[in-house]
Amino acid sequence: QVQLVESGGGLVQAGGSLRLSCAASGRTFSNYAMGWFRQAPGKEREFVAAINWIGLSTYYADSVKGRFTISRDNAKNTLYLQMNSLKPEDTAVYYCARGPGRVVVTRAPEDFGSWGQGTQVTVSS
Repeated sequence: QVQLVESGGGLVQAGGSLRLSCAASGRTFSNYAMGWFRQAPGKEREFVAAINWIGLSTYYADSVKGRFTISRDNAKNTLYLQMNSLKPEDTAVYYCARGPGRVVVTRAPEDFGSWGQGTQVTVSS
């Protein structure tokens, strides 16, 4: 079982950048696709980005495409989300999660597991 811990959130002005990290414990991190999701107050958890097990394929929500970049370092058991040109509407708790297999076949939160505790991102206008 993979355990995940997110970090890197904080308060940033609109137009700024943040880099989130997701540290994974266990020896199975590199066997799974990984995803980033976010949940704003009063809203459902939504897909942000996902990456396959060796990092060659990436997928993004339309709302973040061109601004966010997902990446992974399997040697360090770490998933990243580089967030640029941040907007107030990006404010949310950001979570990383393990996909159901090696490739990304779904963007539905209910298909992902081993959720971290989340890290708060607040973008001020």
